[in-house]
Amino acid sequence: MINLTINNLPVQVTEGQTVLDAAHKLGIDIPTLCHLKSTGGCNVESKTGSCRVCVVEIDGRPNLAPSCCTPATEGMKVVTSSLRVINARRTMLDLLLSDHPKDCLTCEKSGDCQLQDLAAKMGLHRIKYKGEMSKHDIDVSSESIVRDPNKCIMCRRCETACNVVQTVGVLSGVGRGFEAVVGPADLRPLSETKCTFCGQCVAACPTGALTEVDHTYKCWNAINSGKTVVVQTAPAVRVALGEAFGMEPGSITTGKMVTALRMMGFAKVFDTDFSADLTIMEETTEFIERLKSGKNLPILTSCCPGWVKFFEHQFQDLMHIPSTCKSPQQMFGAIAKTYYAKKIGVKSEDMIVVSVMPCLAKKYESAREEFNASGTRDVDIVISTRELAAMIKEAGIAFDHLEESEYDDPLGESTGAGVIFGATGGVLEAALRTAADWVTGKDLQEIDFTAVRGLNGIKEATVKVGDIEVKAAISSGLGNARKLLEKIRKGEAQYHIIEIMACPGGCLNGGGQPYTNGHCEEILAKRMEALYRDDKNAKIRKSHQNPSIQKLYAEFLGKPGSEMSHKLLHTHYHGRRNV
Repeated sequence: MINLTINNLPVQVTEGQTVLDAAHKLGIDIPTLCHLKSTGGCNVESKTGSCRVCVVEIDGRPNLAPSCCTPATEGMKVVTSSLRVINARRTMLDLLLSDHPKDCLTCEKSGDCQLQDLAAKMGLHRIKYKGEMSKHDIDVSSESIVRDPNKCIMCRRCETACNVVQTVGVLSGVGRGFEAVVGPADLRPLSETKCTFCGQCVAACPTGALTEVDHTYKCWNAINSGKTVVVQTAPAVRVALGEAFGMEPGSITTGKMVTALRMMGFAKVFDTDFSADLTIMEETTEFIERLKSGKNLPILTSCCPGWVKFFEHQFQDLMHIPSTCKSPQQMFGAIAKTYYAKKIGVKSEDMIVVSVMPCLAKKYESAREEFNASGTRDVDIVISTRELAAMIKEAGIAFDHLEESEYDDPLGESTGAGVIFGATGGVLEAALRTAADWVTGKDLQEIDFTAVRGLNGIKEATVKVGDIEVKAAISSGLGNARKLLEKIRKGEAQYHIIEIMACPGGCLNGGGQPYTNGHCEEILAKRMEALYRDDKNAKIRKSHQNPSIQKLYAEFLGKPGSEMSHKLLHTHYHGRRNV
């Protein structure tokens, strides 16, 4: 152990910990911008020391030291709030602000901007340094992410998220000196790169340099278009939305959310958990077929569009093993514009399907050209959890005072298996519940596969499905996915089924969720616990026992894996240029 003092207070830390870690242990708040600690399955820390707003005085050293990347040493004496330190921090922040757009009132990140918050906290009400401003083109090429280099402060947090956590390798420092920004090589548009649109860079960015493509106005226009506008809500949204209204993380807001969406003007409010159950019907059928034949194993889940795009770029030699099932979002759109539209006598082109998702890659996914099984685009508009919160506020709805209401039938009925899709390991557990029943021909009561739960980036488990020992793996975060797939590619690991989610912690930590701002692990744990609590309290906890799903097959699809099922609910992915 290492002993040091901070502001004359003794503290003990382990070898390798920083001065910032030691200060946190004492409850001393040192401001940071470039520092980012990613937990919840990744345990990656970005400590570039580039912003210098976390500087401290260390006895015996002539220069101020960045606390985020200075290792604590035995006998070290640190001062965090001397006049010299305060003046240095103010100067650094002043310099950052001097080359930053002054559009805070209209910036997408206003209210969630850490640069803005820090300026207010440090009492910077006017900017001393004035001069030339950086001028860069804003990249609006993608369906998911807007990149505004003019707001980049070169903290490099997005680089850590993209290159270290996700191992996608799109973002890096480009240019020198005053012209330096973080962006893709040659500053090419994001849409022309191997970006997966997972949005973890957006979650990491402390300013408005990286934000989601805003579809809120598009959504308002749709609601008032005179067409039949239906909305689906993903499972992870219900346990995070409340945070935007001051509720505790993990608050289950399903009923209030449904009420709010009806008040906003949606014709019907449905649950993506319904199509999660549908996904299990198709994916489990596919899994059992492969398990029996021993071919194209391991089967890889294909619910996550960020993961799918990563795979298309990085593992083209393994294109035969992902499931052919579409994601729950896209299955919902296809069923809504065919089966449901026919039920209510509406043409597919006269129906607009809106999705509320925790994920920014879902915006990209809905625009993929292959997802038009209904004859039109199956999902028309995707808004994030953050965008829904903004729309509720814009509509003047007092969210925390709303009465609860239920989803509409028939695409609103779901099971506990559907709701746990939002947590890493949830898709696999839902599939195992159905597979175990189908293989044994019994209604098994032991359905909690706890070995696949948790926030660890990689989990492995061997579970009994009838008499078969199924070797399973779960990965969240694309860097962890890469580790698993490299093992498979080299023949170093043998699995039957693998669940992969692009975001560390799964959809709970999607790029469109309320910002965690340094409390990732704590908040994710609460969101996850809430999903499993919702599952535990569900009347039905197995996808194949959902009465509305059973009716859908009886009336329309025939059976899982049928010709109609393949037409509407399955697809094939293809390799992409790795640039």
